[in-house]
Formats: sequence, structure tokens, C-alpha cells
Amino acid sequence: MPGFDYKFLEKPKRRFQCPLCSKAMRDPVQVSTCGHRFCDTCLQEFLSEGVFKCPEDQLPLDYAKVRLKPSYPLSHIIHPHFLMCSFLQNHGHFSTCAFNVIPCPNRCSIKLTRRDLPDHLQHDCPKRKVKCEFCGSEFTGEAYENHQGICPQESVYCENKCGARMMRRLLSQHSLAECPKRTQPCKYCGKEFVFDTIQNHQYHCPRFPVACPNQCGTPNIAREDLANHVKENCGSALILCPFKDAGCKHRCPKLAIGRHLEDTTKSHLTMMCSLVGRQRQEILELRREMEELSVSNDGVLIWKLSDYSRKLQEAKLRNNHEFFSPPFYTHRYGYKLQVSAFLNGNGSGEGSHLSIYIRVLPGEYDNLLEWPFSYKVTFSIMDQSDPSLSKPQHITETFNPDPNWKNFQKPCSTRNSLDESTLGFGYPKFISHEEIKKRNYVRDNSLFLKASIEIPQKIMA
Repeated sequence: MPGFDYKFLEKPKRRFQCPLCSKAMRDPVQVSTCGHRFCDTCLQEFLSEGVFKCPEDQLPLDYAKVRLKPSYPLSHIIHPHFLMCSFLQNHGHFSTCAFNVIPCPNRCSIKLTRRDLPDHLQHDCPKRKVKCEFCGSEFTGEAYENHQGICPQESVYCENKCGARMMRRLLSQHSLAECPKRTQPCKYCGKEFVFDTIQNHQYHCPRFPVACPNQCGTPNIAREDLANHVKENCGSALILCPFKDAGCKHRCPKLAIGRHLEDTTKSHLTMMCSLVGRQRQEILELRREMEELSVSNDGVLIWKLSDYSRKLQEAKLRNNHEFFSPPFYTHRYGYKLQVSAFLNGNGSGEGSHLSIYIRVLPGEYDNLLEWPFSYKVTFSIMDQSDPSLSKPQHITETFNPDPNWKNFQKPCSTRNSLDESTLGFGYPKFISHEEIKKRNYVRDNSLFLKASIEIPQKIMA
């Protein structure tokens, strides 16, 4: 069927007319290859005549490949109110014609067909009169749209989702004072909580006021400050005497501690004296243990005598002035020994030589060892010359202890410092002062002495 054969108030534009029938297109379709539109029936009749060219641009068309694509509907363009009524000459009909275009009686500037007027007046006209179903007030259509969502009489649910429903005008009061899901700050710590949980919070609130357990009368102590109050400020708290470490076991309220200190001054002094004595003994024990830990236990001692020139002068001014090395052990769990030196000499070497001696000291393991001490001893003074320039020439002396000599018997822990055995055994003329100057035995004002003990492997094992 060709295009619409209607009379229009205005002639349709060319793009809405079928090029084949020159009428408003009915069931329009679009040729996919070039985009021209035609009535569906007109195009089919044209192609059935065997002409396979587009009627508009004459481009070849293969009937088997022609794809007819439905165009968008033109019903919104070819609307009934554009049609000329066939009863137009009947003036009585024209005043009641459903397709006659008339203005809105509410003067809202809209023109529409008479048949669409009732729906427009009821739902769309911005000048229509509308009565709010909640508050009963009348509004124009435009004002009613603004009124919706703010009507104070409309029934709404609580915004906090507590489940309550009420008129909108009551919502503010409900949210502030009645809603169990409203947020409320804790009046003690200031943090925000949901109202129905704030009571439980007060059992844990760090700023909640609590009473002192000692009933000292201090008001409004914050829970987080209670421990410090009891420890530092509470006058009723029981405390130990400040001399507890000295042995005083007295416990009393803080306010009474002053009287206790005044009444027990003498006993506290006695306790402190006893404590000092015990601490002194502990310090001596710790010092001895530290010395034992720092002692060499491989049978070799390398002893550095720093500030040599000053010490030599000191030895010259003080007759028989002796310097002592750190103690050392011959081996693990072995003999404890010590080397001593007279920088200005001793005995036959006094004033001209450096004298060196070794002595046996009371050791931790003496009861496990064989006596007398009988292992070979070697003394050396170390040449500090640079090995890359000249071969060092150490001065060395070795001796085997005489088992009958008193120095090498098992030492007594109470050995008197005046006992001749405290001097040890060694060499009063180990090296002369002149010989020391010939080589780099003294370098950077320091001198190194070495003592080594030759212990059989089976003993060390």
C-alpha cells in the first residue's frame, strides 16, 4: 500500500515523503547501502519490475543482497493533530472535534488536541489545582511538585532506621530526643555513640568519674586517672616504707609515713649500714668474676706497657717500684700466673736493666692441679720494627721451674705480701737500658712483654 493519502494542515517535509509515490511514507524502510527511505510497498513494487538501481541515486542494487532496514517510526511526526479534519466545513463539528488543536483553559501556554485535554488538565498542566492528600491544602500543579517531599503532615519513616513512622513535622523532635538510634555524645569523654549503646559505654568510658577505692574523699576521679591517683596522690593508700630494700617491712597510709620515718631513724640507719656491707661484698664478688672473665686462658700473655717514658721515670724515683701484668691462665682450668716488671731494674740489675719475674697466684682450680708448678716458661721483649723493612729481633729467655723452689709450690690464699715468694722467679738483668734503645723495643712510647707457658697437649685436653 503506498503512502498516506491524507490532507495535512501543513505539507510534510520532503524527507518524510516517499520518492516513489510522493506521499507521506507508510511503513518506511531504509536501503542499507545508500540510506534512502521509501514506503515498504513502493520499494517492493519498484524492485519487482526488474530495475535494480536505487530510485534516488541510481546506484546498482543486487536484489538478493538488498537489506531493508526498518526506519524509525514517523508516527511522532505524522501526528493526528497535523491532519486536516474531513469534516472541517461542518462548523458545528469543528467545535467538538477531538482532533481540533485548542489552548489549555488554565492559560498555561500549552496547545493540544481536544482529546488530550482531560489528561493534561488532570496530570500535566502546571496551572491545574491539586489538593495535597496529607495536609489538604490546594496548590497549582507547579507548586504541588515543590510541596511534595516537604509536606509536614506526610507520614514518613525515621531517617535513623529505627522503624518508627510519624508525620514529617514530628521527625525533628523524634530524631533529637526520642529515637533509640540517634547519635549522642558521651558527656564525659565527648565521643559520639548510638543512644541505645551509650549506657554500656559508660561501664568502660575512660573519663567516667569513679570513687577512690581507699575512700580518701577525692571527688570525680576519671577512670583512666584512678591508678595514678592511688599510686601518687591518694593520702589513704597503703605504701611500703622507703627503706623496704634495706629490710623494713612496715606498711601504712601515705599520710602516716612521715611519723614512721621519724620514729625509726636509728633502726633504718642500722639496716642501711648492713645493706651497704652486703652491697660492698657483692661488688667485690662481681669485680672478681669480671677479672676472671677477662683473664687469658691459652698460656700466652702479651703485656703492653704504655706511657713507657713516664713509668720509667717513676721507677727511677721510687726504689724497687714494680709494675704488675693482668693475671692469665696456662690453660682452661689451669694455673693462674702473673708477670711483674721493674723498669729500672731490681737486685743486681737495679739502675741499668729491665727486670722481669713470674709468680703463681691462687687460682680457682688449684685443688685439681698437680703441684709444684713445673712447666717451661718463656719471656720475650717484642721488637716492634716493621717486618717489611727489617726482621724483628725479639729478646727471649726460657727456664724450667725448679720443683723445690718455694715460688712454684701451691700458693696459699692468704700469702703475705712481704713473703719472699711473692717476688716470683725471673731475670733481674733481662735486658739493659742501652740494649732497649738499639732496636724498636719501645715504639710510640709503648713496650710489649710476652710470657708463654709450654703445656703438653694431654694436659690441655
